[in-house]
Amino acid sequence: MAYSSLDQIYRSILLSKYFVKGWGKPANLKRLFEFRKLISNRDYCYKKLIPKDHPVTIVKDEVWSDCRVLEGHFHSPLDIHLPDIMPDEVKLAHFQIVLPTSWKEDNFKPMCLHLAGTGDHYFWKRRNFMCKPLLKEAGIGGIILESPFYGSRKPKDQVRSNLHNVSDIFVMGGCLMLESLVLFNWCEQQGLGPLGVTGLSMGGHMASLAATNWPKPIVLVPCLSWSTASGVFTQGVMSGAIPWDVLESQYFSDDVFRNEIHKMVKIIDDDAFEAGKHFIKKYSDKIDNLKNLQDEVVGNQDNAENISLPNDKQDIKLDSNQDSESCPLMADDTQASKRSVDALARSFAAMSSNISEPPDNNQSESEKKKEVIGKGILESIADSKLKMLTFKVKSSEDQPPDVKREIEDYQLRKDWALRKELQDSTYLSSETPQVVGRKFPFSVMGLSRSTVRDREAIQFMRGIMDECTHLKNFSVPVDTSLIIAICATEDGYVPRDGVTHLADVWPGAEVRYINTGHVGAYLLHQTAFRQAIKDGFLRAKEKLCV
Repeated sequence: MAYSSLDQIYRSILLSKYFVKGWGKPANLKRLFEFRKLISNRDYCYKKLIPKDHPVTIVKDEVWSDCRVLEGHFHSPLDIHLPDIMPDEVKLAHFQIVLPTSWKEDNFKPMCLHLAGTGDHYFWKRRNFMCKPLLKEAGIGGIILESPFYGSRKPKDQVRSNLHNVSDIFVMGGCLMLESLVLFNWCEQQGLGPLGVTGLSMGGHMASLAATNWPKPIVLVPCLSWSTASGVFTQGVMSGAIPWDVLESQYFSDDVFRNEIHKMVKIIDDDAFEAGKHFIKKYSDKIDNLKNLQDEVVGNQDNAENISLPNDKQDIKLDSNQDSESCPLMADDTQASKRSVDALARSFAAMSSNISEPPDNNQSESEKKKEVIGKGILESIADSKLKMLTFKVKSSEDQPPDVKREIEDYQLRKDWALRKELQDSTYLSSETPQVVGRKFPFSVMGLSRSTVRDREAIQFMRGIMDECTHLKNFSVPVDTSLIIAICATEDGYVPRDGVTHLADVWPGAEVRYINTGHVGAYLLHQTAFRQAIKDGFLRAKEKLCV
């Protein structure tokens, strides 16, 4: 996926830096990860964490020329369940409500909650660009919730939108999920509905998380977001605004990050598969010496456990007459070539998923075979004989920057998985770097061990972001047909390569695309966002208001 030039230029002229104080307190991260397991269970969250009569105070009720405006506040439920984890300024949630002066229909009073994107402080922007136009065009009321760490909830020592710690983004997400439920309950008590939630960029992802915990059908329109936020901070243009040297220094100076928090991270199987598949396809035309692939894979199986490929993989063959400068596995004219890509990608997924967990005695035979095949293939990488996955691209000097970055990222994912395995083993911990270097020869890729160490913080960031933001770690919304996502085809802020497709996470959801980048979509396509919201509420009216 090509990034928009406008996205790259716009980000390059901004001087703001995020997470300048590091990861946050390890104890807070551990508390947040444990709480994530509770908040991601819809039934438990709705019934146990948020009372329906959570106190809400309305401090202003005014009639303007074109609408009725209310303002209020309430105590953030996250502060109740995780005390002392947020600054005092964040604890009080502020909101504004934009209503029509009179409703046109008694049984259709649509209300949409608007969550803030990065840098969207206070109420005026969402009120004027989204709420009031929607009210005028379709009679849809709006609720504007002030994000934690923004506007009136911004800590005194925080500069603009620059969150101090990585943990702050998780506090923000936890607050918004619970605070959204408070506002949904309040709307129902006032006889308002159907309900919806939307947001742009970061707000879009927060809207997705909020919708997962509402136990009834809800309109959801996430704009310029995707199935996880991990790529935003590790691959997209925003990654350049993060002080990786600070994060790397803290990561290696405190063993809690590697020995405890590291193990709490849940790797998403589908993303490991997609990352391998995307990488194999994207750089297939730059792979050499592929003739040994079939022999090495089959030989490895025969010499180890005599395990054969599953039936749908047995017809994978390499054409000996194939040009060595191309990848015969990438041919589009045969089903076998497509399945070969899937086989290799699944092998990578098998190695990199849940590798730190103890063996599962309830595993099926096919799952056990998949794991052995995956480990066997990656063992072949250790001897540099299987180059399909290590991708020695001619010479490191010839590699374009984007290719080199993808190679490093792909190799580091496997290094991440191996470290998780070694940390739980009785192998000499002092030899771990040597083992990693031997099993995954970074020198083949033109990478030094110091480079791997410097970038391990990126892999830790990817892991903890997936843990707290990947939608597969949360409940599926009750009615996915009411979901309409809007994405930019050249989004440099929210990369989609190597990540589970949103429609695979939420079958039945609709995904619409705008042919531009992140910044271009925000500046020029507000109409498309509003149209998706209107379409979503029309669907809800047909299904719910009969």
